[in-house]
Amino acid sequence: MSITEDTSIALAPLAPLTRDELTTAVALLKDGPAAAESFRFSSVSLKEPSKAALRSGDTTREAEAVLIDRATGLAYEAVVDLAASAVTSWTELPAGTQPPIMMDEFAECEAAIVASPLVAEALAKRGITDLSLVCAEPWSIGYWGEDQAGKRIMRALMYTRLEPNDNPYAHPMEDFTVLVDLNTQEVMGIEDDGFLHMPREKNNYHPDFVGPARTDIKPIEISFPEGRNFTVDGNHIEWLDWSFDIGFTPREGLVLHRVGFRDKGELRPILHRASLTEMVVPYGAPGRSQQLKNAFDAGEYNFGYMTNSLQLGCDCLGDIQYFDATLVNSVGKPYTIQNAICLHEEDDGLLWKHWEFRTNDAQTRRSRRLVISFVVTDANYEYAFYWYLHLDGTIQFEIKATGILSTAGIAPGETTRYGQMLNKDGLYAPIHEHIFAARLDWAVDGDSNSVYEVETVAEETDDPVTSPFYAKRTLLETEKAAARPADPLAHRWWYVESESRTNKVGEKTAYRLMPTNAVLMKKNPDNWVTKRAQFSTNTIWVSKFEEGERYPAGEYPNQSTGFGGLPEYIEADESIVNEDLVMWHSFGLNHVVRIEDWPVMPKQVTGFFIEPYGFFDENPTLNLPTESGACATSAPQHESAAPEHPHCH
Repeated sequence: MSITEDTSIALAPLAPLTRDELTTAVALLKDGPAAAESFRFSSVSLKEPSKAALRSGDTTREAEAVLIDRATGLAYEAVVDLAASAVTSWTELPAGTQPPIMMDEFAECEAAIVASPLVAEALAKRGITDLSLVCAEPWSIGYWGEDQAGKRIMRALMYTRLEPNDNPYAHPMEDFTVLVDLNTQEVMGIEDDGFLHMPREKNNYHPDFVGPARTDIKPIEISFPEGRNFTVDGNHIEWLDWSFDIGFTPREGLVLHRVGFRDKGELRPILHRASLTEMVVPYGAPGRSQQLKNAFDAGEYNFGYMTNSLQLGCDCLGDIQYFDATLVNSVGKPYTIQNAICLHEEDDGLLWKHWEFRTNDAQTRRSRRLVISFVVTDANYEYAFYWYLHLDGTIQFEIKATGILSTAGIAPGETTRYGQMLNKDGLYAPIHEHIFAARLDWAVDGDSNSVYEVETVAEETDDPVTSPFYAKRTLLETEKAAARPADPLAHRWWYVESESRTNKVGEKTAYRLMPTNAVLMKKNPDNWVTKRAQFSTNTIWVSKFEEGERYPAGEYPNQSTGFGGLPEYIEADESIVNEDLVMWHSFGLNHVVRIEDWPVMPKQVTGFFIEPYGFFDENPTLNLPTESGACATSAPQHESAAPEHPHCH
């Protein structure tokens, strides 16, 4: 089903816009300020109601749109009141502002390149004359000169296939890139350092090339003989003790709204909103074409537009609830990505266990989790995003990166320290990073929260026998003080504490962020991409909630000049004690490539955990039943039921 198309369900205030609503919004804009044929739609999406409006229930359905006038190069923001059928806001953005690249522009860019005589001449020098096999892969420009300022530009990396179904990433044309003006659809120039060698060894993963599939793997089947444990009402989901709303935006893709846990019958809030808001992928090899690869995949390309249509049994397994996503293309026509979001429940192994050897009593409970996921394809890479809700109140976010490596070329017989050689014909994959940023709009037992940093500290002592250590808690009082890197040697982590509620031992209730993949920017601090991706220089940032502060690299990172987003959000250095808080968590993958990652990469996993930290009075899963027929309530008899010298750990 679609979360937006069932007209029998009254739309919740945070439900994505329906096809009819998108059509109405576009029509009102075209009949008004965007009447010229030169206007293109970068995005149209729900303008989410304010927190105050949500609390009062006084909400209205509004659309927010971002447009580009190709004739002038100017960009605009608009707000449409759908109930009143009126454009209520039309704002011209500062000259040079570049909204995210539209899907149509990728195809237009490649078509302009393949049609260019200049490009054909450069390809002929490399022995390539069949232009139908050429693959121009447009990237956000990354860096530009003064003569390119104010223009909407992409830079394309060049590859080719040696036959129609060949893997083009096996044949990169190193240090040969093409610049295209997206508004005029013209090739602006070629950057060609004259390196003509192109690796020609084929490396393919498709079954047509690999050969027969193995036949010794038996199927796995997932069944729920008594039915599902979750219920769906429009975009609202209930699963056991969990309650939340599903959202979807062009920029972020999947969003979770109003996440809460029902504790002994009381629905307690944890997060107002949670999403992945940005990522950057800087490359480490020194060549110009490699150094200019530093895409901001959400802010420059829009995760939502790159979302896959998921397939039962391949992307998701079990009793699946799918949700469609409806977007508009660059001319404002709505279209639907079927099965964009997958919702299902799965086994999660052991939850807790203890064998009491003195009485020979064993108690075991199995875990299960609710999975909410979507997958994007960003040129060569796939990113599969998963939110997991666990029975014990834990929220987990996981990313599985797969797809094909972005490759480079050197002379045959040479090697490089900047990446992994993939064959002896000069093909290698450069070292790079995937740095993600999650936005966590907290509401731990309400909107008045504070953040503490925790480190494990050993006390100094002269006694060689004793060495006490403890968890040191430090209140982070202001926004700038809360821009913090991870420190694994100190076992550093952070928790968000409520102001209004305490647990049974008198401590304020809290949730903690456990960073498990803290990856920070390795480029120099004064590097162009570091300036533009300041979010990647700390593991967490904390800002006092403001309606317009949505994206860690700024509202429009495409062709930005740097220091937008988080540095601006915390510039006032406001107090973050007992306030409505947003935490921004940077994490990722430092991808030192293996040859086993080629020609298609087994998943690489990153993510983080959000865990209850004094939120409950005890383990909230004590009332779980044993799994019928699967878990014994007493241990099998051993020759000696209890060890002669038991130890407790």
